[in-house]
Amino acid sequence: MTTVTNCVTFELNGRSVTAQPGESLLEVADREGVAIPRLCYKPGMEAVGNCRACMVEIDGERVLAPSCCRAPAQGMKVHSDSPRALAAQSMVLELLLSDMPEQEHTLHNEVDEWAAKLGMGKPRFDSRPQPKADLSHAAIAVNLDACIQCTRCVRACRDEQMNGVIGLAYRGAGEQIVFDMDDPMGASTCVACGECVQACPTGALAPARDAALTVPDKQVDSVCPYCGVGCQLTYNIKDNRILYVEGRDGPANHGRLCVKGRYGFDYAHHPHRLTKPLIRRADAPAKRGDFTMDPERVYDVFREATWDEALDAAGLGLARIRDTHGRRSLAGFGSAKCSNEEAYLFQKLVRTGFGSNNVDHCTRLCHASSVAALLEGIGSGAVSNPVMDVTRAEVVIVIGANPTVNHPVAATWMKNAAAAGTKLVVCDPRRSDLAPHAHRYLQFKPDTDVALLNAMMHTIVTEGLVDRAFIESRTIGYDELERNVADYSPEQMAPICGIDADTIRYVARLYATSKASMILWGMGISQHVHGTDNARCLIALALMTGQIGRPGTGLHPLRGQNNVQGASDAGLIPMMYPDYQRVNTPGVRDKFAQAWNVDPATLDDQPGLTVVEVMDAILAGSVKGMYIMGENPAMSDPDANHARDALAALDHLVVQDIFLTETAYLADVILPASAFPEKTGTFTNTDRMVQLGRQALAPPGDARQDLWIIQQLARRLGLAWNYGHPAEVFDEMRGTMPSIAGITWDRLERESSVTYPCTEEGAAGEPIVFTEQFPLQGGRARFVPADIIPADERPDDEYPLVLITGRQLEHWHTGSMTRRTVVLDALEPDPVALVHPLDLAALGGQPGDVVTIESRRGRVALYARADDSSPRGAIFVPFCYYEAAINKLTNPALDPFGKIPEFKYCAIRVRLGGTVAAQGSFGGGQILQGMAELPP
Repeated sequence: MTTVTNCVTFELNGRSVTAQPGESLLEVADREGVAIPRLCYKPGMEAVGNCRACMVEIDGERVLAPSCCRAPAQGMKVHSDSPRALAAQSMVLELLLSDMPEQEHTLHNEVDEWAAKLGMGKPRFDSRPQPKADLSHAAIAVNLDACIQCTRCVRACRDEQMNGVIGLAYRGAGEQIVFDMDDPMGASTCVACGECVQACPTGALAPARDAALTVPDKQVDSVCPYCGVGCQLTYNIKDNRILYVEGRDGPANHGRLCVKGRYGFDYAHHPHRLTKPLIRRADAPAKRGDFTMDPERVYDVFREATWDEALDAAGLGLARIRDTHGRRSLAGFGSAKCSNEEAYLFQKLVRTGFGSNNVDHCTRLCHASSVAALLEGIGSGAVSNPVMDVTRAEVVIVIGANPTVNHPVAATWMKNAAAAGTKLVVCDPRRSDLAPHAHRYLQFKPDTDVALLNAMMHTIVTEGLVDRAFIESRTIGYDELERNVADYSPEQMAPICGIDADTIRYVARLYATSKASMILWGMGISQHVHGTDNARCLIALALMTGQIGRPGTGLHPLRGQNNVQGASDAGLIPMMYPDYQRVNTPGVRDKFAQAWNVDPATLDDQPGLTVVEVMDAILAGSVKGMYIMGENPAMSDPDANHARDALAALDHLVVQDIFLTETAYLADVILPASAFPEKTGTFTNTDRMVQLGRQALAPPGDARQDLWIIQQLARRLGLAWNYGHPAEVFDEMRGTMPSIAGITWDRLERESSVTYPCTEEGAAGEPIVFTEQFPLQGGRARFVPADIIPADERPDDEYPLVLITGRQLEHWHTGSMTRRTVVLDALEPDPVALVHPLDLAALGGQPGDVVTIESRRGRVALYARADDSSPRGAIFVPFCYYEAAINKLTNPALDPFGKIPEFKYCAIRVRLGGTVAAQGSFGGGQILQGMAELPP
């Protein structure tokens, strides 16, 4: 049998080499250890050959060739070290070197480095006049005196991140890099992803405040602490401080980062960090939910304590409530920001130390309804395919999500896919920055998801586009679904959802008939009282068309926080043990009792209370004590005043955190914990990749590792725990969680990332699941019909507008980290409401005016920003601003299945005027020292 390949053999500097299909001469030279200068070339970018530093001589050809964009041919003879080639390379470098400024902007100027490798001295040519520095941007310094016009920044911005901010303007000697229409960088539409800085070879674009001129003591590979994409990165450390962050070639990001991942790191060094245990003073003012906190007066409320004193007060106080009022009188909130090991130990402490299943975390507030529908319909709450599969799909539907803000690096892959020919369909009441890249954009009316999706399914059924073979062999319940969607024709639904019938039919056909269609969704789907029904419809779309179980297909709920997937997997939810094993399933309790070496009778056999239910139970008097690790329900819960009143009413509240958050202010004991870069642990991203985060810094002062604190409290609750390293906890997890049983700590140390399910050691893991069967009884997925259910609270004459809440690109979750970061706070310092320009004009207002937004539960004042991304009648507000805590207004009405609140829809009214709360609060809005005073 003969193997046919497209490899070619040629000579490089006198020796025979082989080129793989698609390789350039430069790529072959790199693989063979032959050094050829290059400046415009960067792996992963389109090769353009415009710097001419990589010229090589080819026998028989009159002119030299740029090796970066020249393909080898059979028998070709190439010389990178001939006198002619070396002369050309040296001349290019000498000309560029002559224009380099005397003051360096980076320690890694590639012009200097290549000149040194070629043994070049001082250039013979005079420098041309150079432009002044542009220091108008908080994150990026523009030093065009070092620009060689290699266009790496242009390609990074245009082709990789696809933001299109950077370009080349003017001609001849006047040609230069510009931002938008030749704006200063700080006034441009730059989103500060920093891809251009990472691409620049000379420091023409560099981190602000000369951060790149400091030599780090060490580099530590880790993962990003923000969204669920799970970008891998490298911390550059000096004197126990992070100097700057670089993207690493991880499977989810391939070197790319967003503004938060690249510049949102210095919160770890902020002067507000908690460094001593604190106990509420006996003479402190009584707790009140409607508080105002000044971090400079913290000692009026709390006093410092030793660790032993604080741990005794915390742990023994919880034990006393348990023993006096019963085990269900305690509850615990863990955190999706913490590691898998911390989440696992936290839920184990609640279940074995408290004796109840009253444990939850922020998944209840983001994708609980999605998980409920997925577990019901396909048997797994995780994604079926990784985000990167958008590059393998023919059609991608993104619905109820704003990836350019919430998952920016994932959004770049979606934009790249669209540019390569994938038909991207964006469905959302708000027009995101992804919409211009879409093949179709469906701006449906808020709260009408089921109407739109059922109309699509009606089209697929009536036009015979269903995959009958898939339905019959791999699903149950289709007949009931078919009968249900018969009443949802596009013509009937068009007036309800606001999308014309022809467009609904077109998108339905497009999705059903492509070879590979994929659906990704966000909290615009899940955060409704009908969130589970929304997700049921998406699942049904995939099942009826067979668009699941193959590359480029499937269902992907984009996870919001860095470890919300892992925390859920580890059992940080009230109705499930680790790996989604239900607490009331016969045999499951005995299994965990054996694994944890406890009497089965000590484990509660009934599901616990969810986040919002806990708050109601506190005010009803049945929950009297809480342990909260890394969560901030005083900001993140719906009807936040209600949540704050509940927290204030607790007999005993223990908070473990890195800052004096709004929740911590209501605590009786505060335990100073470790920030993300100060710990080692595993984190599971939205793609089901288990990744290793490595400790880069020592915690400040007397702050301690979270795992240590959990164990110390466990001992005071009667548990004899003694885990010496996170690896020991992970190994115990493997024994109780079949999905990760094959992943070892040693393997993560070597590979940094392994995708589950991985049930056998050495197995590759399964990025794509459900290829043959679903993890439900009989291996069949289940159709679940859904009908239109309106929002719990609709606009009326008194409250005529709709409030939509969510996240902002520069800030994350409740802002406790990002608002204490110099760059991020400088980019977005003030609380804003995004109001349609016509709605703002109707109020008689202008951009920048203060508006007061009011619902039946509260009011806030903030600055109006004219923005037509939301439809008329809908106002969008990020929930990260303490001084305008928008969750005071949101509706705590719950989806009956996922128990998730309706964050995405409530009735409001708006008036011009009001007073924005002062920014001196501990919630942020300001950095104690000005940017110029802080070290880089």
